[in-house]
Amino acid sequence: MACGFTLSPASCIVLAMKTTDACALYRSFAWSSVVCAILFLIISCVARPAFAQARGGEQAAKPSAKAPENSANSSKENSEANELPPLPPNKSIEQSIVLNDQTLHYTVTVGTINARDPDGKIAGKVVYTSYVVPGKDRPVTFAFNGGPGASSVFLNFGAIGPKHLEGIGNKDDSASGRIVMSDNQGTWLDFTDLVFIDPIGTGFSRSLVPMADTKKLFYSTVPDIEYLSTTVYKWLVQNDRMTSPKYIIGESYGGFRGPRLTYYLQSQLGVGINGLILVSPYLNPSDESNGYIYSPIPWMVTLPPIVAAHLEREGKLTPEAMQSVIAYDEGPYATALIAGNADSASQQAMIEKVTEMTGLDPTFVKQSGGRLETGAYLREVAREQGKIGSVYDSNVTMLDPFPWAPEQRASDPILAAIMAPTTEAMVDFVTNVVGWKTDAPYHTLSFEVAGSWSRDENLQSGSVTQLRQAVAADPGLKVFIGHGWNDLSCPFMGSVLSVNQMPDALRNRITIHEYPGGHMFYTRKDSRIAFRKAAKADLFSTQ
Repeated sequence: MACGFTLSPASCIVLAMKTTDACALYRSFAWSSVVCAILFLIISCVARPAFAQARGGEQAAKPSAKAPENSANSSKENSEANELPPLPPNKSIEQSIVLNDQTLHYTVTVGTINARDPDGKIAGKVVYTSYVVPGKDRPVTFAFNGGPGASSVFLNFGAIGPKHLEGIGNKDDSASGRIVMSDNQGTWLDFTDLVFIDPIGTGFSRSLVPMADTKKLFYSTVPDIEYLSTTVYKWLVQNDRMTSPKYIIGESYGGFRGPRLTYYLQSQLGVGINGLILVSPYLNPSDESNGYIYSPIPWMVTLPPIVAAHLEREGKLTPEAMQSVIAYDEGPYATALIAGNADSASQQAMIEKVTEMTGLDPTFVKQSGGRLETGAYLREVAREQGKIGSVYDSNVTMLDPFPWAPEQRASDPILAAIMAPTTEAMVDFVTNVVGWKTDAPYHTLSFEVAGSWSRDENLQSGSVTQLRQAVAADPGLKVFIGHGWNDLSCPFMGSVLSVNQMPDALRNRITIHEYPGGHMFYTRKDSRIAFRKAAKADLFSTQ
């Protein structure tokens, strides 16, 4: 999905998934827990799904202490009986879409690639969905969503795949709405083949080892990058595409993965990446320990998306209006924050300006000191209507079932409506349309992965270092960063401030684009088509 997932209980994990990517960029994990988030991730604390991802042999029956000596054979039989059936062999079908009044024919394949442990034993199965158009020297783009714990269905059916799932990610969408798939006029398939990869524990991808080993091999930053990079390498070799122009696109926590995958492929596996696309990336977390006390950065990152949402409600959201917002954010607002109470006149002027720009209740802004904490804002923005806003786009709201609770206890409005249709659409497509038959659960957003992920120093350090290294090492590498103006999980100002600090020689090969919408701005047709047009011009025009 989107910003991926960063963590809390059950539904909450979804916010966290996307928030931590799952994306609450520049948001403390403490807030994610309070707001109940994921991937994508702020979800309500509903009961955790009854099913957890089963793993072959993990639930093997153990002989009783009183069992006869020959019970070992019975135990082995029970273990084999409890193992999940193997995933089907690769399956391909021919499909077509009408794009810009032209028919585009392509082959869609659902397949698996083995993930191995350090001893070379198969430890997991990575499932991918690829779309390939006949032609010589076509580029190929590998797509990753976030979380950690999100499958690639969001980029696939929401953004750049050949088919688009209608009615997701926007106002008044319903979890039980009819599944409607259409030819995606925002697809990238006419100028690049597409490979959507589901990390272990997401989609149909599965670990084949016990949980303790799964965490070590798959649910941590460094091994995650290593096995996913190897998966890209293996797909290229197996499909005779090693010399094709190669691109990586990552959304939310996938935007955290992107620079690290690019640098690892470049420096360790010897695979050059021509272009890197980061969608609402979880790129450069702020100091979680004391940033909210001393640093103006968290508030500078938060204010512009809140103002953008207000401008949109007023019908005044334009690029020109947002340039004025950014200028205030980087100038007078930052100065007032740094001065603090040492300059009371500056503080008062700032509070009055923030009130004017956001349209929020003056008392709320005054009591907040002009420093708008995300969780508090999402409950305040539509409080008079008895609703709460989504961290992914605060103009997408739903009724608050617990309006008098001291903190948000409901699901995130977007996540609450998006899980069911994306899961239903993907399962039907894979098992019915493509015919890759399995009755295994499809994990659109995995609570297990999000809850088991290692929150180590690598996670907290972000991926700006790897982005700088990858761009510096390859003068041919270009980077495209796309954000929605209304996104509070991975705000666009985070990327703007990070790129602004880079040397000119690096910064000149990184472009940042902002679009109407939120974390998943591509669910809006106009933004999706504009995203396609800009990416093609910036990255693929010379291929």
